[in-house]
Formats: sequence, C-alpha cells, structure tokens
Amino acid sequence: MQIRVTVNGVEHVSDVEPRTLLVQYVREALGLTGTNIGCDTSSCGACSLHVDGEAVKSCTLLAVQADGANVTTIEGLAGKDGSLHPMQKAFMENHGLQCGYCTPGMVMAATSLLKEIPNPTEEDVRIGLEGNLCRCTGYHNIVKAVMACAGK
Repeated sequence: MQIRVTVNGVEHVSDVEPRTLLVQYVREALGLTGTNIGCDTSSCGACSLHVDGEAVKSCTLLAVQADGANVTTIEGLAGKDGSLHPMQKAFMENHGLQCGYCTPGMVMAATSLLKEIPNPTEEDVRIGLEGNLCRCTGYHNIVKAVMACAGK
C-alpha cells in the first residue's frame, strides 16, 4: 500500500506492506533509529513518538494507519541547528537516564504530557509516564527532569 506521511517536517511517500508497524517504518524505511523497539507488546513505551501531536506507542500502530499523519520522532525534537529540545536538556542535566534505551520514549511521552498539563505535580508526572518503563533509574531523576522542564 502507498502511504504519505510527514515525519519530522519532511513528507515521505512510501510503499509499505499492510502489516508493517509504524516503529518498523520509521526505523527501517526512513532510517530514524532513535525510536527504539523494546518489547513488541506495547508494555514498555520505548517506541513512543508523536502522531498528530499525541504520544503513541508506535508498535501498536500500523504504518498504513499513519497515512496522512504528521509524525515526530525523537530526532525531530531537536532544533534545526541541532540544539537539544528543553526536555532532552532537562533529562541530561537532571541525570534522567542511565543506559538510555527508554530515554527517547520517555522524552516523547514527557513532552506530550507537558502539552496537556504544563505545570504538573510530581504525581501527575508519575501517572503520565506510567506507560513507559525504565529498568535503570528508579524514575526519581526522570520525574525531576520533567518537573525541571515544566513551565518553560
């Protein structure tokens, strides 16, 4: 099937197998490997990206379902000059990552959360990120990073 998807501001027209997952499409067809495949069961959130401004687990969406959509990956958050997005900077400054595997999905979920709740409480952040798993940090510094970015 042919799809037309705008990814990180660039329109792509591609032929895809109907069963291709969105995460496979962005990684394999477009070479945007910042979006990670973690569990293949939608449990971990490592594959989170934005579709039309909403954070979604891209392993739960077929590429054909994104036809006509505007998709943003972790690579698309950075400024045109390569500068880090404020959330990426907050994760770095607040030690919100260790191995880094969950980080792209966490950052995408966190930026979506702050669009919905610009000034969240710590509880709001913990609830908002509950669909994303981290095996390394214990979440304290991730929550700290999101709180540091809130209101900016």
